[in-house]
Amino acid sequence: MILRVENGSFAYRGGPKILDGISFEVGPGEILAILGPNGAGKTTLLRCMMDMLRWNEGRSTLDGEDIHTMPARKLWRRMAYVPQAKSAASSYTAFQTVLLGRSSRIGAFSSPSSEDMKVTEQVMDRLGILGLADKHCHEISGGELQMVLIARAMAAEPEILVLDEPESNLDFRNQLIVLDTMSALASQGMACVFNTHYPAHALQRADKSLILSKGGSCTWGSTPSVVTEENIRRAFGVNAVIGEIETPENIMMNVIPLSVAGSGEKTDSIGDPEGNIIASVTIIMNNNENADRINQILHEYNHLLIGRMGLPHRRSGLYIINTTVEGKRSEVEALAHRLGIVPGISVKTTYARI
Repeated sequence: MILRVENGSFAYRGGPKILDGISFEVGPGEILAILGPNGAGKTTLLRCMMDMLRWNEGRSTLDGEDIHTMPARKLWRRMAYVPQAKSAASSYTAFQTVLLGRSSRIGAFSSPSSEDMKVTEQVMDRLGILGLADKHCHEISGGELQMVLIARAMAAEPEILVLDEPESNLDFRNQLIVLDTMSALASQGMACVFNTHYPAHALQRADKSLILSKGGSCTWGSTPSVVTEENIRRAFGVNAVIGEIETPENIMMNVIPLSVAGSGEKTDSIGDPEGNIIASVTIIMNNNENADRINQILHEYNHLLIGRMGLPHRRSGLYIINTTVEGKRSEVEALAHRLGIVPGISVKTTYARI
């Protein structure tokens, strides 16, 4: 399954172009983060991508088939959408709302089956909102409604999950639940596309990123190549520092905004991304569930490997892999990022410039 946008452009009637020549793709097991300042067209991009708005130019395809020509029922069996949560006037309960996510899998004249009810309950339990099951949607908070809408989309069991600012209105705990859920779904083969105001969330979770700039242009590619200090300054007009935060289990990337950038202001380089570097990458797994994914990533970067050693620790059940790599700094950082977003493992990278 490949979702692809090809040279998409869009403008509301009589207005300037909001999106101009947008191209990207996302495949099974990948997370794509879409970033950009307010008014850049992030929600419009999602709506055009799903044919809720018609591209003026270009197209969206699913496995090569133009989404505009696909029967709606076929499309929504494969794709699910989570809009931004608004105040709800619905008289449905949270459980009934999540159950609506099964609509594309229920016949026109059929009632929900026991399997539909079971999936609905499991999804709500996974997101920690089973306690809301009997509450009406107009009685719950905006953050709780956001979680209900995410559960409704997950209940459809789609191949592609599209989320419009899923962290909005959520506290830290529920933000982590949503992000962890996306990572877990991706590790099971689902593709996830999400809009976000948090560049750090893209760095920590997304395989690919796209930054929209006002005027409709975009920068798209692997997350470490797109979410950079210079691209943040250019798109958001903000000077920011991207740095590493070391936890007891991992090294995580974070983005700290420093100041509003002045016109024509230049930022200092933090190092040549094409300079050669030697690094030691240590991977610790609690189990071998993601061993195949790790091996696949290491195989893709086999040209960087100097050596690799596996150290299973049978008493604790841990699996430890130590690798030494050499190559362009940008490639080593891309490898570290790919490994770092695999759920259930700890990764630490130590760099030494040649």
